[in-house]
Amino acid sequence: MKFNLNKSSIIFVLSFLFLFIIQCKKEKKPTTEETPTKEEKVDSAKQDSIRKDSIEKAHIKFSAFIFPKKKRDSAMSVFKEKYSEQERYTILALNRLDEKNSWRADTLIIPNKFYDNFLKYSPFPAQVDLLKKVKKFVYFSYPIQAFAVYENGDLKKWGPTSLGKKSAKTATGLHFTNWKKKLAISTVDSDWKLPYNVNIANRLGIGWHEYDLPGFPASHSCLRLLKNDAEWMYSFAEQWVLTDNGNTVKANGIPVIVNGDYNWGGERPWLKLLNNSTGNQISEKELAKNIHPFIEKILAEQKNREKVLSEMQ
Repeated sequence: MKFNLNKSSIIFVLSFLFLFIIQCKKEKKPTTEETPTKEEKVDSAKQDSIRKDSIEKAHIKFSAFIFPKKKRDSAMSVFKEKYSEQERYTILALNRLDEKNSWRADTLIIPNKFYDNFLKYSPFPAQVDLLKKVKKFVYFSYPIQAFAVYENGDLKKWGPTSLGKKSAKTATGLHFTNWKKKLAISTVDSDWKLPYNVNIANRLGIGWHEYDLPGFPASHSCLRLLKNDAEWMYSFAEQWVLTDNGNTVKANGIPVIVNGDYNWGGERPWLKLLNNSTGNQISEKELAKNIHPFIEKILAEQKNREKVLSEMQ
C-alpha cells in the first residue's frame, strides 16, 4: 500500500504531532525537583501563619482606661463590670499586673480585640532562625518586662514579668536552669514563699517563680511570674544533672538569657502602645543580635546534656 502525501498533508501531520507533544508536556507530572519537599511545605505554612499573625497584630489598637485619684473605687467597679474575668486577666497581664495589684493602676492599656490565645499580643517574633537547633530556650527582656519561650526557634509562650528593682537588679547575660522546687523559701526573708521556683543562679539564689506583679521591676533579683505562667514554666524547665555526690555539675538545664535594662524613672514601656501598637515589638533581627554572643555556648551545653543523659540510660 502506498501513501502519496503532498506538501499540505505533510505540514498538517507535522503540526498535529507538534501540538500533541506540547500537550503531553503540559500534562507531565512535576519531577521530584519541582514538587515541594515536606520541609518546604512546613516552612511555607509557618510563614503563612507568621504573616497572618502580623496582620492581626497590626489591627490591634489600644486605648486608655484611666483611674481618677478621687474616684478610684468607683472606676475600678466600672472596670470590673465592663470586662469579663478573662478579659481583665489579659488587660492586667499586658500592663504587667496581677489581680492582687490591680489597685496600683492609674492608667491601663486596653486592646480593642480580645483573643483566647495570648500569643496574639506577643511583642516577640514568632520565629527565630538562630534558635532552630536549640530545643528549649527562655528569654527575659528587662526593657519591656516580659519573657518568651522558644522551642527549636518557634515561639511557644510569652508573658509579663517583674525583674529586679534598681537596687537589686537581676543579673543579665546567659544562665541555665539548675534545680526546681514547687514551694521554695526565700533566702532573703523566710516569710517569702516562692511557688513553682526554678533556680537559674544557685549561689545568688536567683530564680523565676510566682509572686506579685506590681507593674514595674520590684523583685530582689528574682524573675516574678503570674501563677499560670509560673506553673507552666515549672513543667517546661529541665534541671541540671549532678554527679552522684552532688558536688559537681555534669550537665546544665535549659538556657536562659536576661537582656537589657529598664527605663528607670521613665514612662512604662507598654504605655507606648497607646500611640504605636507595635511600640514594644522586638524584631527577629534584634533578638538574634542579643542571642548571638551566646549561641555557641548554648549549643555546646545542649550537646553535652544529650551525651550525659544518653550515658545514664
